[in-house]
Amino acid sequence: MPGRLQDRTALVTGSTSGIGKGIALALAAEGAHVVINGRDAERGAAVVAEIAAGGGRADFVAADLGAAPDAVRALAAEATAVLGGHVDVLVNNAGIFPSSPNAEVSDATLDAVLAVNVRAPHVLTAAIAPAMAARGSGAIVNVGSWVASIGAGTALYSGSKAALEQFSRSWAFEYGPSGVRVNAIAPGVTLTEGTAPAREILDRMVAGTPAGRLGTPADIAAGVVYLASDEASFVHGATLQVDGGALTTRPR
Repeated sequence: MPGRLQDRTALVTGSTSGIGKGIALALAAEGAHVVINGRDAERGAAVVAEIAAGGGRADFVAADLGAAPDAVRALAAEATAVLGGHVDVLVNNAGIFPSSPNAEVSDATLDAVLAVNVRAPHVLTAAIAPAMAARGSGAIVNVGSWVASIGAGTALYSGSKAALEQFSRSWAFEYGPSGVRVNAIAPGVTLTEGTAPAREILDRMVAGTPAGRLGTPADIAAGVVYLASDEASFVHGATLQVDGGALTTRPR
């Protein structure tokens, strides 16, 4: 039975591990040809192999999204070529998470977070969305965070994710009339290989939430597949909260 994204193409940034990997696996399982992106070629090859073992199709394209904008544009060009000349689905997932209080954020950290979490999605979308609009179809999903809606947490990270939510609304207004849907997804506290060392803290964070558990990359990926598919054809500029109900327990 064909998947919801059969014969479509997708680029997922930051997809060699964690939530990004989960998204890539889910898109491939639904029939998409996926470009895996990251800095580590060995980890990228492992994800490509896992997708191939499941009967899917994937390629790896290396890129450092914290590099100069031309490097991000080069990723767009190479991914487009690898995918046969067009990108149907763009998932802006790559991000870095600084933990310093505002007054302790260094200039270098500020520049790095803005480059990866804000500038890269902006540049990549500007490089890919116009071609989607020219074809009259496409889906862009920006991976934000539940902390973009609350005051708790590090201001720099939550602010960068709030910017992605606003990008989603603005880009939906700009590209929607041409058939390109732009939305965001806001993951809650999610257990990945990167967050596992802080498991006790994470468990405390989700105590008392409606779901009462940590999220998984598969939980987030399911939301991305929905937003990328035709099932969400009437969804533009939205932020889908996939947080186990965490926001219901905290004032906004």
